[in-house]
Amino acid sequence: MKSQNDVVPPSTPPVQPQAQFVTIAEEEAGQRIDNYLLRVCKGVPKSHIYRILRSGEVRVNKGRIDQLYRLAEGDVVRIPPVRVAEKAPTGAPAAEFKIIFEDAQLLVIDKPAGVAVHGGSGVSFGVIEQLRASRPDAKFLELVHRLDRDTSGLLLLAKKRSALTNLHEQMRDGVTDKRYLVLVAGDWKNARQHIKLPLHKYTTAEGERRVAVQADGLASHTVFSLLHKYNNFALLEAELKTGRTHQIRVHLSSSGFPIAGDDKYGDFALNRALLKADATRGALKRMFLHAHQITFVHPETGKTMTLNAPLAAECERFLVSLGKPLAVATR
Repeated sequence: MKSQNDVVPPSTPPVQPQAQFVTIAEEEAGQRIDNYLLRVCKGVPKSHIYRILRSGEVRVNKGRIDQLYRLAEGDVVRIPPVRVAEKAPTGAPAAEFKIIFEDAQLLVIDKPAGVAVHGGSGVSFGVIEQLRASRPDAKFLELVHRLDRDTSGLLLLAKKRSALTNLHEQMRDGVTDKRYLVLVAGDWKNARQHIKLPLHKYTTAEGERRVAVQADGLASHTVFSLLHKYNNFALLEAELKTGRTHQIRVHLSSSGFPIAGDDKYGDFALNRALLKADATRGALKRMFLHAHQITFVHPETGKTMTLNAPLAAECERFLVSLGKPLAVATR
């Protein structure tokens, strides 16, 4: 479903007979006019969007603008008649997720494992598309950051562009603090360990996104704290100092401690064994990586907030099946 400011409602014919005039709301202010048009003109080729901008058919407050113009609250945008794709893409099914926190600025959910945060790379839709479908009146809803499809836990979304910009600045400046719970295979020794390995992102021949430790890669830093030790496993808390793709997974795998259930960088023989419960251990059918805590400054109130999401039930059950921890780290 689309908001009232969308150019082409589902019931309209492929060609709009008249220009539309849209008043920019507070939630839409701050974005560039080209990005705004690409979002609201569903099905219109990108080349056509830039053509109508260059030709002056798009006006703001009755004046010509270029593609770099940033919209302000109260701007009146003239959108000319545009031809959309004859077949609209299938919409995402509406869905809601467990809400950890919500106000006028933010929505924080507990994402389950196995759900992508957005469509793409063979995934038709993800969390963001499903939430937009379930909240058709929301004028603005965007991901603040991302989680891997197989990672569960805290996911932040902004309900206003100003909140999105503010939180992105916090992440760039290192203000936010993200913590994960992760179960690794192996005999982990240190109570607290820093791993600094440069990471290089590449694409496989099959088009799959991967990351490897490489000397000329991006500087990456994770701090791991030991929480509990079990026979052949250790439960760690991972603290991200940088936010690279697959950072925790590759840092651990490259250090000889693969994440239980990781199907990209893990121990594949172990993963196959974990899929089946045995006499002493339960089954684990997902990657054991959970975003359990995030700290940030609220973009409107300026107060520091720390939010938590309990360990996913399937991970908790697997830990219980491992029995009593062998040791508890002193931190």
